[in-house]
Amino acid sequence: MSGLKLFHTTNSGVTEITPRLAEVEADVQNLIEAHMETMLGVRLLASEYSTGPVHGGRIDSLGIDENNAPAIVEYKRGTDAGVVHQGLFYMAWLMDHKDAFRHLVRDRLGAAVAAQVLWSAPRLICVAGDFTRYDVHAVREHRRSIDLVRYRFFGNEHIGLETVASVSGGTQAPRRARRQAVAQAAADVQGASMVELANAVDEALLGLGDGVNCVERKQYRAYQRLRNFACVCPPQRSKLLVYLKADPKEVDLVPGFTRDVTGLGHHGTGDLEVQLRTPRDLERALDLFRASYAAA
Repeated sequence: MSGLKLFHTTNSGVTEITPRLAEVEADVQNLIEAHMETMLGVRLLASEYSTGPVHGGRIDSLGIDENNAPAIVEYKRGTDAGVVHQGLFYMAWLMDHKDAFRHLVRDRLGAAVAAQVLWSAPRLICVAGDFTRYDVHAVREHRRSIDLVRYRFFGNEHIGLETVASVSGGTQAPRRARRQAVAQAAADVQGASMVELANAVDEALLGLGDGVNCVERKQYRAYQRLRNFACVCPPQRSKLLVYLKADPKEVDLVPGFTRDVTGLGHHGTGDLEVQLRTPRDLERALDLFRASYAAA
């Protein structure tokens, strides 16, 4: 984003909109908290959450993401070398106080969500004006899911978010293990022909760009940047279901291939269902994969 130039166009020409930092840190926090699910894929549970007198901390934003993983969001107006370590400090507290988090989820979102918290995948999201190369190196050395997100305001009506680094922790199984799981699932439904297709889908989604992480849940596998952009369900006998964040209203739906599932219950996230049966279907779906990735 540091090299991004934004221009306002008029009939008489163009005017550059100069990027700027927030006046105060709270400006960033308040805006993101008001629209956190849209911007980060995280449901806000609490703002300025106190970790108690013994720990002596206050988490900027505490939430739960699309895959029911706990999420800590920390904000800095500019560049602060301590933001990652501060977030990890709160992450350690969170993992030692799971009951407190479950109670918070239950009070805000209900018992069903509280029972599905994905403790193998806690996330730290750091939103700041910028990060040092030491920050980027540090997140790659930790065994936690950490996202470094750079922000900029453009004028009074626009904000840009750029993922500087995204590292998956214990939620991303090695590719070999994922393929073994796919093979087992396919065998269970007597659909061994789905193995190669499912592996090809995995390759296609991971290859869309840098920083794509894969989160394993029993009911689906989520592919995410900052937010989920695709969810792949276990293979069925003759098809593989993929749910995308692409807007179904902007897609020419094809019966038996794509379907608008807005408001319909299904595993994973996304309102566009893609049904894959053959490698040819995967080729047809690649543009939809790219559109969903761009929208995440």
